Amino acid sequence: MFDYDTAFSRNIGWVTHEEQSQLRQKRVAIAGCGGVGSLHALTLARLGIGNVNISDFDEYDVHNFNRQAGAFMSTVGKNKMHVMHDMLKDINPQMDIRNFGDGVNTDNVDDFLQDVDLYIDSLDFFALDARKLVFQKCYDKNIPVVTAAPLGMGCALLCFMPGKMNYEEYFRFEDKHDTESQLIQFLIGLSPAMLQRNYLVDETAVSFKERRGPSTGMAVNLCAGMAETYALKILLNRGEVLCAPYGLHFDAYRNKLTRTWCPKGNRGPVQRLKFKIAAKIVTNN
Repeated sequence: MFDYDTAFSRNIGWVTHEEQSQLRQKRVAIAGCGGVGSLHALTLARLGIGNVNISDFDEYDVHNFNRQAGAFMSTVGKNKMHVMHDMLKDINPQMDIRNFGDGVNTDNVDDFLQDVDLYIDSLDFFALDARKLVFQKCYDKNIPVVTAAPLGMGCALLCFMPGKMNYEEYFRFEDKHDTESQLIQFLIGLSPAMLQRNYLVDETAVSFKERRGPSTGMAVNLCAGMAETYALKILLNRGEVLCAPYGLHFDAYRNKLTRTWCPKGNRGPVQRLKFKIAAKIVTNN
């Protein structure tokens, strides 16, 4: 009973029939099927993307219920990637899905990015080594990268395009030698506007040592909307794409949309000040 043209006919108007056919031929890689990753995958499927690579080795637990699209009582203890695979096939039975059940690592990263037109970063915030590995490979292979961070009740979006400022020039991970400091570099690079900072009501919920932080379902839904809009623009080569050192941060709680600009990445004086502020919060908890 499935018919691709009928299933995604309501996209027409915002995209042309020809553009919808182009989206059907594209392949997008999504590392991580948790909070943002699950929403990215489902939104891409409903956009009509015909081919995806997904990865995850984790299983659902009850603490995932507040934000992860595949988290239900019926899926507790089940592999996130397998659940998302089934949900994607339930939307588009014709979708070509390549599964990477061991996550993304040095042994499979080239296969994970093979034939990929766009990478959407959905790794756990604390998966720093895996993130740097994939970002570097995308840079080497001229693959655009979109990362959308769920922060508070908003989304901070960054895009790294071939030939433009790369992830290391922006985040400056190599300026710091310990993992905790590099994670702070990642945080302030994702969120230079820090719009969420003023309504964090319990700072003890943030602990880099225990690898935990608060989250909301509203934020991951906003991330999907913003990231997949950028996916559409990049894949169809139309519409303005802001890329690093520029970014966007929309916070629904604050009623604010900010266009960020860090021309020197995290080496800028304002970013160095934000590093000190963020370090004080995360190291005290």
